[in-house]
Amino acid sequence: MNFGALIIGDEILSGKRQDAHFAKLAALLAARGLRLSWVEYMGDERPRLAAALRRSFEAGDVVFSFGGIGNTPDDHTRQAAAEALGVDLVLHPDAEREIRARFGDQITANRLLLGVFPRGVETIPNPFNRIPGFRIRDHHFLPGFPQMAHPMAEWVLDTYYSHLFNRKPLVDKAFLLTGDRAVESGLLDLMERIVADYPSLRLYSLPSIGEDGQRRHLELGVEGDGELVDRALEEIRQEVERRDITWRWRG
Repeated sequence: MNFGALIIGDEILSGKRQDAHFAKLAALLAARGLRLSWVEYMGDERPRLAAALRRSFEAGDVVFSFGGIGNTPDDHTRQAAAEALGVDLVLHPDAEREIRARFGDQITANRLLLGVFPRGVETIPNPFNRIPGFRIRDHHFLPGFPQMAHPMAEWVLDTYYSHLFNRKPLVDKAFLLTGDRAVESGLLDLMERIVADYPSLRLYSLPSIGEDGQRRHLELGVEGDGELVDRALEEIRQEVERRDITWRWRG
């Protein structure tokens, strides 16, 4: 299964706030031997959100959606999800129970709106303040606040997707190649051979250019199972030395 993320909020697109979800979700997945396949940043625009959710529901990916599930007029994620699913919004009984427990005698109709979700969803517990998120069809809708969303995302992974875990964390190792011969075009045949021989690994090449416009180095690496990574890197090392390319380990 592919894992994706929708990161929602006008404040992120405007630069008022920096996204904290992408890196954290990637780290949570990597620690479980999984990888993030895609990320999409979106503003608080209901039609565009609904269209994006229709596409992702049809794709069958596991999706984590961060932000926009509050009860203020600028929050549209709950409504967009209901529209994409073709259902109405209702007060979820489990969410109502948690919200009433959270606020006690200070409960109000406006606070109960925090538990109005698309019909048919399940709730996701929020250990920070008991205001839940919700999930349906491998889509998990979480708050925009990292201190709430990240423990909730971890709970989702461990509760629903442990059967997909590769308990060995992904290993990422690379060489830094320097000199006139350390160019991608001259190493394509080597890269293609490694990709063909090690299909479970992810190979990458990242050229680095200084502010003066001069090429600094080429980072050539692989990610995946540690034993296979070491085997692939040994083949790369032997070949770059045969081609008289200077190399060193990435720090």
